[in-house]
Amino acid sequence: MKRRILLMIGIFALAALLAFPLRETIYEVVVIPLAYLLWVLGLLYHALPQFIWWIAMGLFLAFLFARSLVPKIKPPERVVQKRKPPKGQVETLAEWMQKSQKGVYNKWLVANRLGRLAHEILTLREHGKPRSIFAPLEGPGWEPSPELKEYLHSGLQTSFADFPNHSNIMKHPQKTPLDHDPRLAIEFFETQLDHRRDSC
Repeated sequence: MKRRILLMIGIFALAALLAFPLRETIYEVVVIPLAYLLWVLGLLYHALPQFIWWIAMGLFLAFLFARSLVPKIKPPERVVQKRKPPKGQVETLAEWMQKSQKGVYNKWLVANRLGRLAHEILTLREHGKPRSIFAPLEGPGWEPSPELKEYLHSGLQTSFADFPNHSNIMKHPQKTPLDHDPRLAIEFFETQLDHRRDSC
């Protein structure tokens, strides 16, 4: 306890010794600017009418009161949009079939997808043996009608640019292999899959 008191006395004594030589510097740096600021504020206070100070005080109090009443504004919550699940092959094919009457490109898309499906069925029947996409769609028990065979071949081995685009309504549309009913291809695939299940 005595040591603490002696330490404090020593600090005050040292501060007094340092303040004495620096009194002029402190006077110029601290005292004079502070006195000047108080003098300017006094002039400003006496120069303005009293009612202006009352108005300023009232506005300040009204601001504080209004701020206490207004609820805190929160930023709008970000709405997370749910992503649609990816479309499956069956759903995509169904959409293409609905659009197949609107142009040669959509007809070719349906024929191409059905041709690829036929290729997958033949690959499955061969127990996954590698099969070229350009190989003829042939295999044991695979006996589509000539029209269906040409339809699948056109979708798999050709491009939509190989067929005329019926954009001119004045001309009679020329029939192509892509005009084959795709539902007949699906029915044929179902019979092939049923036959494979029966043979297993």
